[in-house]
Amino acid sequence: MFERFTKDARVVVEGALAHAQGEGARSVDAEHLLLAVLDREGSRASFALSALGLAERREPVRRAVEEARRRAGLTRADTDALAGLGIDVSEIVARVEEAHGVGALAMSGAGKGAGRPDGAARRGGRRPGFGRTAKKVLEQSLRLAVGRGDRHIGDEHLLLALTVLPGAPAEVLADAGVTHESVTRVLYG
Repeated sequence: MFERFTKDARVVVEGALAHAQGEGARSVDAEHLLLAVLDREGSRASFALSALGLAERREPVRRAVEEARRRAGLTRADTDALAGLGIDVSEIVARVEEAHGVGALAMSGAGKGAGRPDGAARRGGRRPGFGRTAKKVLEQSLRLAVGRGDRHIGDEHLLLALTVLPGAPAEVLADAGVTHESVTRVLYG
């Protein structure tokens, strides 16, 4: 599948790996892919994000992604459902961070050295693998490209996949006004 990736899509995947390595994560998640898409400039995905007014609001979106990662990737719908069962996710996050440090739940995929912002857990040179959510994004980007009749997978397909799959990235993007429909409209008229 990677042979079909454009240069921009490959840069996004490499950027996601860098984000995961930077936090010492064992795996690349969908959130890492979203952060890497937000890093891009001069690509089809960055064009779509700019056209939707996200160019000036990238930092709040990054903070929202990081906040979702602090909640172990739970969406608001997830936290609301748990609240209905009497489980206060904010309280759990606070207790875990009190005992293990800020971002401890975001580091749930981290190995030895978890919680170390310098990514020391990855000093041995091992790169994180792709987690379940990242694999779903990559697979969905292929489906979207094939469905459009495209012979390549670009960073725009990765962005579209992030908007259509349930989870924190889609929720964060939707809150910023970036939906599958809006991205499709900007990219394909």
